[in-house]
Amino acid sequence: MDTMPTRRFVLAFVVIALVSSACIWSNDDEQPSPTLSTSPTGSLLPSTPDALPTMDAEDFHSMVDQLGGTPLVVNVWASWCEPCERETPMLTAAAADHPGVRFVGVNTQDSREGAEAFIEQYSIPYPSVFDPDGAIITDLDALGPPVTVFYDADGTQVASVVGELSQQTLDQHLAEITS
Repeated sequence: MDTMPTRRFVLAFVVIALVSSACIWSNDDEQPSPTLSTSPTGSLLPSTPDALPTMDAEDFHSMVDQLGGTPLVVNVWASWCEPCERETPMLTAAAADHPGVRFVGVNTQDSREGAEAFIEQYSIPYPSVFDPDGAIITDLDALGPPVTVFYDADGTQVASVVGELSQQTLDQHLAEITS
């Protein structure tokens, strides 16, 4: 009696059964994390403040390029960052006071749940993107949040502030990008 073919058959059957069950098993409680997708108009900019698409440095630069023609303030933040907590109300007010300036947040080195709670807590009116691995902040040559970058309407970076913003610094750079 030849047992080798029987063993191969049993082994193949077990492998197929394991692979099949792994493919069909799912956790209904788990929600997929949003990934970057473009809108019907091709814009990388999220349409709502809490959309939080995951974005890497390359996609971030593409989004900044798409926003050319409008002055832009990019604020890199995290829900665990105390200076971010202090400067966010000032940035939220500045966004309301400067409708001709586009504000975009970059949540970095954070959890999606922490980011969503922070957006809700501070009623952040502008969209943010999600950078869990810190690729964008690394590309901006900073070690951690907060970082605020100012671009003029031509898409030229005018200033970068590493660390907590003061009202005076925010006002100064907003004047530079809107004049």
